[in-house]
Amino acid sequence: MKKNIIIILSSFLISSCTFFPPYKVWQQEKEGEAELARATANRKIRVLEAEAKKDAAVSEAQSEIERAKGVAKANEIIGNSLKNNESYLRYLWISNLNGNNKEVIYIPTEANLPILEAGKR
Repeated sequence: MKKNIIIILSSFLISSCTFFPPYKVWQQEKEGEAELARATANRKIRVLEAEAKKDAAVSEAQSEIERAKGVAKANEIIGNSLKNNESYLRYLWISNLNGNNKEVIYIPTEANLPILEAGKR
């Protein structure tokens, strides 16, 4: 019986010496392949995220351009309606004065510089 156990243990020891080194090499090779797959997947993710940011920036720029075109068109319409319409501008100025409850009004002088509360001192 002891002889059988010794034979089994020695055969296990011999087989482990021949089996484990190639297994370690195979295991390390598989770990390397897994790391390469992870690195490739991470790179693809970063590329896709960068492309998404680029697409978002392009879309935001296009929407900003469209908004600016709308503002420019509105300014053009308002500017054309106010050309040679001094009476309407005077009316807007007077109506703003009536609705203004502030106490100080600055009036420009000849050099277009306001008199800064000179009467208060």
